[in-house]
Order: sequence, then C-alpha cells, then structure tokens
Amino acid sequence: MASPALSPSVGTITVALADDHRMVRSALQALLAEQSDLKVVGDVGDAAGALRCVADRRPAVLVLDLTMPGDLTALECIQRVREEAPETAVVALTMQGDPAFARRAIRLGAIGYVLKECAGEELVDAIRCAAAGERYVTPSIAQALTSPAPARGPNALTQRELEVLRLLALGHTNTEIAERLVLSVRTVESHRAHILRKLGNPRRSELVRHARDLRLLGA
Repeated sequence: MASPALSPSVGTITVALADDHRMVRSALQALLAEQSDLKVVGDVGDAAGALRCVADRRPAVLVLDLTMPGDLTALECIQRVREEAPETAVVALTMQGDPAFARRAIRLGAIGYVLKECAGEELVDAIRCAAAGERYVTPSIAQALTSPAPARGPNALTQRELEVLRLLALGHTNTEIAERLVLSVRTVESHRAHILRKLGNPRRSELVRHARDLRLLGA
C-alpha cells in the first residue's frame, strides 16, 4: 500500500479533487483552504488521474466530478476506488440532477452526492460526513431518492412522448419535430431526454425497433 504523500495533523481530513475544469478545482481549493480541518492533497483533471491520486496519496475523501473526458469514466472510477482503496470515501460533485444517476453513483460506491449549484458549505458538510462514514446527498436529490422510481419501458411513455418517438424514429431532427408539433426546441429536447431515459438510453436502431413494436410507424 502506498504511503500518503503528506502527513496531516491529527483530525485533519485529507481531500483529493478531480474535475476537468482547472478553474473549478481552483475555486474548490480556495473553499476548502478556509476550513481548518480540511487539507487538499491532490487535484487532477480526469478519472484515471483521480485513481492514481488515490493510490498515491490515500486521501480520506475524493471529490469527483461525474462528467469528465477520458477512457475511464467517473462511475467506473467510483467502483475502482471502492474495490482498491475502500478507506477513501467518494463524494460525487456534479451537475447531474437526475435521481437515477445519483442512484447509480451511490450503488457503485459514492457516499456523497452534491450538485455543483449547491457547492459551498454543502460540499464542506458532505466531505465531513463522508470522512465520518456518513452519507450526504443534496436535499432535493435525497427527496427524489426516497420517492418511487419513475416508470420505465415503452408503456411508460406519455402520448406526447410517443409522438416525439415516432418522429425521431422517422429521422426527424429536434427542430423539425418542434415545427411539426408546434413546440419549442427545448421542449422537444426535454421529451427526447425523457424518452431515452425511460427506454434505457437505446441506440438509434433500438429506438426504431421500439417505435415499430409500439406500431407507431404503421404496418
């Protein structure tokens, strides 16, 4: 096992930061530097770097952005940290407000889940909770997690979503669908996101198959 690169004072929580935006990392470092019990021992720009940092520095907590480029995804990183360095707690810091995404991150091993829009005192609280082995989830996400999971599968699609699915399967763009259904492009994008989530993020060929199975494309 690698030895920590730094020997913090007793009671100090060591933290590693992983985010592909340097300005975000700098802001987080400034935030955590104001806390006498927190010490940043590394910052990296991708999931693979986060895994190496954990192996080298053995921080108490890894704050991990969930949408970073690279061959290793952040979700895979969470699972690897749980398996290879279980003494490091992972706090996911993300713009992903979808409860399903939070469920997956937590299932893979994240003990904290904080939305970037809520970062600040909430992130500091999450880090302290994680170091103590306690879960912390942004309240709005936590409330959604305790609610029944949304319905999934083709039968869960609304009438409007079925209309959008049919046009998507026929190859129409979001703009064309918006014009045909007299909707804004943003509304179509929202319907499309809901459709993909309910159908398990299918490839285009699978999307067409779903439309055929639902008899949306005619005989």
